Amino acid sequence: MDTIKAINYVLLVFFFICYAYQAVYILIPFVVKKKPHKPAVMHRFAVLISARNEEAVIANLLDSIKRQSYPAELINIFVCADNCTDNTAAVAAEHGAEVIERFNLEQVGKGYALNYLLGRVDALYPDRPFDAYFVFDADNVLEPDYIEQMNRTFSDGFEVVTSYRNSKNFGDNWISSGYALWFMRESAWLNRPRMLAETSCAVSGTGFMFSQKVLDDCGGWNFFLLTEDIEFTIMNITAGRRIGYCGDAVLYDEQPTKLRQSLRQRKRWTRGYVQVFMKYGGEMVRGIFKGSFACYDMFMNILPAAVVTVLAVFANLGGFVYSILTHQGAAVVIASVLGVLNSMYLTVFGIGALTLVSEWKRIYAPAWKKVLFTFTFPLFMLTYIPCTVAGICARDVVWKPIEHTRAASLAEIRSGSRRAA
Repeated sequence: MDTIKAINYVLLVFFFICYAYQAVYILIPFVVKKKPHKPAVMHRFAVLISARNEEAVIANLLDSIKRQSYPAELINIFVCADNCTDNTAAVAAEHGAEVIERFNLEQVGKGYALNYLLGRVDALYPDRPFDAYFVFDADNVLEPDYIEQMNRTFSDGFEVVTSYRNSKNFGDNWISSGYALWFMRESAWLNRPRMLAETSCAVSGTGFMFSQKVLDDCGGWNFFLLTEDIEFTIMNITAGRRIGYCGDAVLYDEQPTKLRQSLRQRKRWTRGYVQVFMKYGGEMVRGIFKGSFACYDMFMNILPAAVVTVLAVFANLGGFVYSILTHQGAAVVIASVLGVLNSMYLTVFGIGALTLVSEWKRIYAPAWKKVLFTFTFPLFMLTYIPCTVAGICARDVVWKPIEHTRAASLAEIRSGSRRAA
């Protein structure tokens, strides 16, 4: 069974070589200073929200937009009530949004809803008065200066800007906190160093904006893969566009708390990464050979980890079965697997601990939960293994909505650090 040990070792070394550059990212904020903003230009924005049966949470998002420090007359809010069977449309209208209903059970997903919504916005406003568009999920809540801060980065010349993604429900359980730590790590230790290093950042699901020029260049919102945010990111990067990051613009969103729902969502993400690679893999490779570090960075984010995971799973399962059939004993295989898992646990724990320390004040949960869930963070990340295998091997993965029930204002979110369990 020395073969299995060798395979695990090679895969582990390959994994660390691929992602060693992210260790350099950790150093960048300590040695590179953030550039001052240029004078801000007051732009007019359209806010786009795709909502499917979100009556429980959408009011808090709309209220947080209405309370922005940015001039209200420069913000128009549009909600696509997409295949809703509840009162989402009525609640959104009551809270000041222009509501457009859509009913299409064949073209299902956020990408289709956004494309439809943008088409209707064009029809309602043929003079095209908007300089840029924000995209939010219905469960989001914004800090009062969110749009003001994003406008500063937009005024610096970035045509696409993403923001800091925080959590409404970090303290619920090990699943919601796992998501939260990952997204905060993505903001603080991936996108922030990318911005400082003057490479491209990545859009992550919600809380981003793009200019009218980008929309025109794309010919509309034609991103319909299972991970339309990653597709949008890769399309822009392979086109040579640098995506900016605004860490001072903070939004909160609700994370799943049920394991079954979480596994289904992350299986969809993995399948979406495969779809993006199949569509843009060649362009990313060409970009890498032309010297684009951003293409390399995004390539690493969507492919090698998934491939290594699948190879490791099948290699170790095969080795285990072979050892049983040949009566060689499975102890060596089990010991090798445990060694790999231990290395993974320690590495991911270090990532979580770094994020916990740097983002401590932004995590709204009791202190003991912050610490406890840092230890469970690696366990959450290990559950990506079955999600990855299923996402790569399955062919029937479809988009399904995530249920949101955590209706919380900004004040209630912030009070989470003072509430007992």
